[in-house]
Amino acid sequence: MRTSLRMLLILAVVSLISGCSSGNKRGVRAEIKTTRGDIVISLSDLTPMHRDNFITLAENGFYDGVSFHRVIKEFMIQTGDGSTRLDSSLIKDDYTIPAEINDSLFHKRGAVAAARMGDDVNPARNSSGTQFYIVQGKVYDDEMLASTVQRIEYNRRQYLYNKALQDLRDEARISSTAITEDVIQQNAIIKAYEAMEEEGPFVMPEVRSTAYKTVGGTPFLDGAYTVFGEVLEGMEVVDEIAAVTTDMTDKPVEDIRILKVKIIK
Repeated sequence: MRTSLRMLLILAVVSLISGCSSGNKRGVRAEIKTTRGDIVISLSDLTPMHRDNFITLAENGFYDGVSFHRVIKEFMIQTGDGSTRLDSSLIKDDYTIPAEINDSLFHKRGAVAAARMGDDVNPARNSSGTQFYIVQGKVYDDEMLASTVQRIEYNRRQYLYNKALQDLRDEARISSTAITEDVIQQNAIIKAYEAMEEEGPFVMPEVRSTAYKTVGGTPFLDGAYTVFGEVLEGMEVVDEIAAVTTDMTDKPVEDIRILKVKIIK
């Protein structure tokens, strides 16, 4: 069974990357039944690869029995690690999906987004194929948002540097150019600052700042992770899970699991 499920996932991802237009599923929702209650989410048509990948995983039972393995109050609850299943023999492998970061989808309270590896090893910001998180977040005031904008700018500078670094290393390797790592890093800094100047300073759209000052969220993640859905019902369940006692690794002391994910088309 493990092999057959992995093959289904691989085929699904190949199909998504090669062309998503054949599977237009508008208005798709998903009911996530957990040991603490039910959460209903909508899946965005603006992120078709993430939407259809989630549907494939749910319909093949991947999420049944998966734990919420990382929970941080006033931040988010994360799940989708196949190795946390009660029956982990089905699949443990993860894969990635190209980022579908969209300016109109941001990390307000209730946002559903894909987890991923950090920029230092993943400058393309490809998403985990299976792991996702639901934002609980907190309400921000003007001063907190101003600090967040500075943090976003710093993260953007680091992202552009890491991307330039990888590109320059690849160019040097392909061309067999004799260039030292110090020179590559210096050139990467220059390229990063040039890109920053070309893009201009980050300005948080008013619709976002209003949302963060009223319903709340995690604005410092904007532009760095793919948001592909939002909670329609069951935020009280998210709040309950976010409030549980966790250990030093942010894992809930009392196991909390997804029982079933049902796709509602």
